[in-house]
Amino acid sequence: MGRQLVIPAISLKAFEARKEQITKELVEAAEGAGFFTLVDHGISVDEINRQFAISEAFFKLPQEVKAQIPHDLYTNNGWEYKSQIRPSTGQADQKESFWLQRNSQWPSDELVPGFHDATKSFISKCEQISKQVLACLSLALGFPEDHLNNAMDVEAPDNLTQMRMIHYMASENAVGTWRAGNHTDIGCLTLLFQRDGEDGLEVCPGRESHNDFAIGDDFSPLPAHTGPIVVNIGDMLMAWSDDRLKANFHRVRAKEVGKSPDRYSIAYFNTGRRNVVMQGPLKKYPAMTCGDYFLQKTKIQFGHNFNKQSTATT
Repeated sequence: MGRQLVIPAISLKAFEARKEQITKELVEAAEGAGFFTLVDHGISVDEINRQFAISEAFFKLPQEVKAQIPHDLYTNNGWEYKSQIRPSTGQADQKESFWLQRNSQWPSDELVPGFHDATKSFISKCEQISKQVLACLSLALGFPEDHLNNAMDVEAPDNLTQMRMIHYMASENAVGTWRAGNHTDIGCLTLLFQRDGEDGLEVCPGRESHNDFAIGDDFSPLPAHTGPIVVNIGDMLMAWSDDRLKANFHRVRAKEVGKSPDRYSIAYFNTGRRNVVMQGPLKKYPAMTCGDYFLQKTKIQFGHNFNKQSTATT
């Protein structure tokens, strides 16, 4: 492994008064590592721990109960179990996850006490943090300040922004394997919450194009901590920025020695609305809708399931 990649920590404290400085720090990180952490963001450690407790409670339900809200390939919502096969490995990620949107089907509070109120509050806070970052990036790219936020309006009926609760199952025999294989994120901007001691995330810089599938071998670990939010650029925003902002490859690696314990993470994916037309300021790529872009990328990651699901629903 080469030199340690620097993932900067950026404070959102006194956001309006410090917006120019924050924008400078965000753009520098987005043009390089494509990753940064946010601190002073307004979500307390207690709130983060509460959402993780809800996530654990959901994943502890029997599989037949979780399967009552199955993953739908066309909405990308619902529960999936080891169904995401990465092109980089040809193998399924060793995890289960539950994707949800504001208006998708959620588990009832009878199944997971407190799910609705806590999760709605958590999502609302993720929305506010995302709006701050996206406003800064819009200005830096030469767009109006509200350009990206309007394109990701979560109250619009065609919105694609989602939260994903993730559970990597404990394994005695995971040494040298990928709990999540090398990949980039599909959408624009990801907010990732991790917990102390549940390490494994590694980042590889150097991607030049949002269509580039070449993966380097210079990965750096990004240790897990409760509190700071790990943020990374996704493919959609890399294309939207004419490849200026980098959606770099990352993975979740098993421990090199001994048992890999359970790992939980929560990701909030900001994604352009289905009917919004995206194109960079330099028009490096043809204009296309976010919905078409999203479906193309989803089929790459989950495409092996499309025929199975089509057969099951006809």
